[in-house]
Amino acid sequence: MPAQEPGGARRLLGLRQHPQHPFKHLILISLPMAFSVMMLLNSLASLYFLAAVAFAVPAQEKRIHHQPDLSDHAHDDAHSFQYDHEAFLGKEEAKTFDQLTPEESKDRLAKIVDRIDTDKDGYISHGELHYWIKHRQRRYIEENVNKHWKDYDKNQDDKISWEEYKNTTYGYYLGEDFDDVDDKETYKSMLKRDERRFKTADRDSDGIATREEFTAFLHPEEFDYMKDVVIQETVEDIDKNGDGKINLEEYIGDMYTAEDGESEPDWVQTERKHFSEIRDTNKDGYLDANEVGQWVLPGEVDHADNEAKHLIHETDTDKDERITKKEILANWNMFVGSQATNYGEDLTKKHDEL
Repeated sequence: MPAQEPGGARRLLGLRQHPQHPFKHLILISLPMAFSVMMLLNSLASLYFLAAVAFAVPAQEKRIHHQPDLSDHAHDDAHSFQYDHEAFLGKEEAKTFDQLTPEESKDRLAKIVDRIDTDKDGYISHGELHYWIKHRQRRYIEENVNKHWKDYDKNQDDKISWEEYKNTTYGYYLGEDFDDVDDKETYKSMLKRDERRFKTADRDSDGIATREEFTAFLHPEEFDYMKDVVIQETVEDIDKNGDGKINLEEYIGDMYTAEDGESEPDWVQTERKHFSEIRDTNKDGYLDANEVGQWVLPGEVDHADNEAKHLIHETDTDKDERITKKEILANWNMFVGSQATNYGEDLTKKHDEL
């Protein structure tokens, strides 16, 4: 076995090396970075479960990246600010604030405002608030990256070089050119692909990844500058004849393989129509890189951008299109909850039910 299976747990099941798998985040981090046989066996058991769940997802949805909702609640400020709370804090952190007194909530909010004000000019701009909201929504990914950071950061300099990642992931076989692996060419391809993705994530091209860059390496679909990698890997996964394009049979074959004597399900027929009527925009019978990008990375409303604009509009009393800590704290219950705001919302709900 290599020191760490290439690309993490996803390799062990032969799952495609790409970011389009519907349970990609779970699979990427579900194998603990430990090297004992017992830990490996335990991890494999959980991985088989995850894979079973993943394959239960409708195949035609597995490659499309949709932006996650900022909140499970309706955005209706007339009845509740719960949507705003979860958008601003993240769903889990919002629950924590709901247990605090109003004074504690305001104190913590004041500290958060200082963190959002990255240029320390005393104002929160739209850009700073937008970045904060996007960051909070991506926090679960960053927490998982941080959890296993030390397994790759061997010299503990708070960065991960390509050599550190390569040696940890492929180290055992590197000196032997994968000669002991049954599918040697696949491992070589994985190494080449990982290196290409790492170099793209490494924005300053110094061969060393910061936490942000390493997160982009593991989760490229979350970063705009990694979109070309997502598209390229998708094409490589599906394009079986190596012509750099995806034809109809390759498109369907990625989703469905018919058993002997089995009639094609209705959803497959629907996907055939989608290929010709929707996906193949230039009607040449193939999906090129641009068309694949429109398919797997559909342009959607930027909910974080809209929420940042909404919060500024509601709290910007002097209408200078930026907000101060004073303006935020004057409207603190729009940004964060507390025991008191929850009590008030409960009363409103009970009144509405009467």
